[in-house]
Amino acid sequence: MFLYLLLSLVVAFAAYVRLAPSDPSRWHISIPNEGDIDLAGGAVRIVPNSPDVFERLIEMMSKLPRTAVLAGTVEEGHLTYITRSKLMGYPDYTTIERSDETIKIFARLRFGKSDLGLNAARLEQLKAVLE
Repeated sequence: MFLYLLLSLVVAFAAYVRLAPSDPSRWHISIPNEGDIDLAGGAVRIVPNSPDVFERLIEMMSKLPRTAVLAGTVEEGHLTYITRSKLMGYPDYTTIERSDETIKIFARLRFGKSDLGLNAARLEQLKAVLE
């Protein structure tokens, strides 16, 4: 009996992770301009803005597997993407915000306390391609 209850809880949690709605008002936010920051559940990277950097970044994000736009537009210069992990479908959110001088990128997890550096690594890969 206990095994069935445990299995049911695991299945229910997995379903919740995959099906829980993503509220744009919670995730599509302005990014603080404090420089590059590594957090337990995410990271912020700031790159200099130049004529094609924003468009290249948007193109790279659109090519990432299991990634879709959650909110925002290119015209606004402010987009938030949701990227789901391959196995469990855990959502990570990446917000990109363009200003005259910089492009700020903020990637963070939704569930848990630590992403084991996954979001920071993704941002470093994007940043390396831009340079």
